[in-house]
Amino acid sequence: MLSGKTVLIGITGGIAAYKICELIRMYKRANADVLVVCTPNALNFVTKLTLQNLSKNPVAVEEFEVNNFNPEHISYADRADIMVIAPATANTISKIATGVCDNLLTSIACAFTKPVIIAPAMNCNMWDNPLISENLGKLHYEILEPESGYLACGYEGKGRLCSLDKIFDKTVEILKCKPLNGKKIVITCGGTIEDIDPVRYISNYSSGKMGLALADVAKNLGADVTLVTTKDVSRKYNVVEVKSALEMKNAVEQEFENSDCIIMAAAVADYRVKEISEQKIKKTKDDEITLTLVKNPDILKEISMKKTSQIVVGFCAESENLIENAKEKISKKGCDYLIANDISRKDIGFSSDYNEVTILDKNGGMKKLERADKRTIARKIFEEIYG
Repeated sequence: MLSGKTVLIGITGGIAAYKICELIRMYKRANADVLVVCTPNALNFVTKLTLQNLSKNPVAVEEFEVNNFNPEHISYADRADIMVIAPATANTISKIATGVCDNLLTSIACAFTKPVIIAPAMNCNMWDNPLISENLGKLHYEILEPESGYLACGYEGKGRLCSLDKIFDKTVEILKCKPLNGKKIVITCGGTIEDIDPVRYISNYSSGKMGLALADVAKNLGADVTLVTTKDVSRKYNVVEVKSALEMKNAVEQEFENSDCIIMAAAVADYRVKEISEQKIKKTKDDEITLTLVKNPDILKEISMKKTSQIVVGFCAESENLIENAKEKISKKGCDYLIANDISRKDIGFSSDYNEVTILDKNGGMKKLERADKRTIARKIFEEIYG
C-alpha cells in the first residue's frame, strides 16, 4: 500500500509513545520506509533501540548529529513524503504553532512543506485549555483529535491517542495510495435471520465486524465497495441491507456480474423454516414442537461456479479441525481463497475486535495471519489477494 513512500514519525514525550511501536510495524508491513525522530523526553517512554529495530533506520534525537553536509532537519524534511507527529503533546503543539524550533522534531516540522498529521494525546484538562485550542487552530495540518476514556493520569475524559488505524488510514488517504482503484468489491457480512413466525427466528452469533472491517479497508484502498449486510450500517459506500439467506443470495447475484471480487464474510444460515407461520406460534401443553427445515442455497458455491474473471473469497468458521475442514470446504466450494477462523476461541471471532485466520488458496497454498485487530487482518487479506 505504501511502497515507495517515506513516512517520518515524530514521537514526543507522552505515555502513549509506546503505542507508536505498533504504528511503525503497520507502516513497515505496508512497505513504507519509516524514519523516526524523537524529542529527548520521548525516550523516557520508549527506547531508541526498540524504535531502530522496528523502523530499520537510525533514530534521530539530537539536532546537531550531522553525518554529512546536509543539516538533519532539512534532509529529513526533504526525504519524507509525510510527517506524522504522534503522540503530540501540548508542549510540542504549542511550540510548532508559535514557530519555536528548540529541538530536532520542531525544527523539522518548521521546515516541512509536505502533508503533516498531528495526533494529540494529553490530560483532558490540558486538551480543554483554550490556549491549546487556539494553537491547534494555527496549524494547517490534519488534526486527529484524541478519544475519550480512562487516562494514564487517572482522569476520565478526552485525551487518549486516537486509534492507530485512524492514523494509518489517514496516511494512506493523504498519500493517495489506492491500490484498489477501479476495482468493484462486494462484501457480505452479518448473520442471516430465518423467520419462524412474526416474533421468532433462527440465526447465529455473527457480529459482522470482520466483514465491515474488510469493507472499510477496501474503501480506504480506493475500491468501489458494496456491502451486503444483515446489520444496520451507515457508511459512505453502497450498503444493501438484507435479512434472510434468500435475500442475500438475490442481492449478491445482482452485484456479482459487474464485480471484480466478492468476499463472502457473512454467516449464512444453512437451513430455513419450510413454512413460516403468519401468526405467533402458541405454546401448547406438549413438551415438544417440531419445525421442518429446508436447506438454503449455497451462495458461495453457486457464485464460484458462475465466476469468470472475478476473485471469489469465502469464509470458514469452525469449532474443531480447522485446517482439515477448511481444505475440504475450498475443494467443494470452488472459490479462489478461503479464510478459516476458529470460533471456539474467546479472544477472536464472533463479537471480538480481534481475529486470527489462515488463508487457503485454490492451488493448495496456505498462510496464517497471527492474532491482530480485524482491520489489520482485513488489510493483510487484501495484500494476499492482490499481492
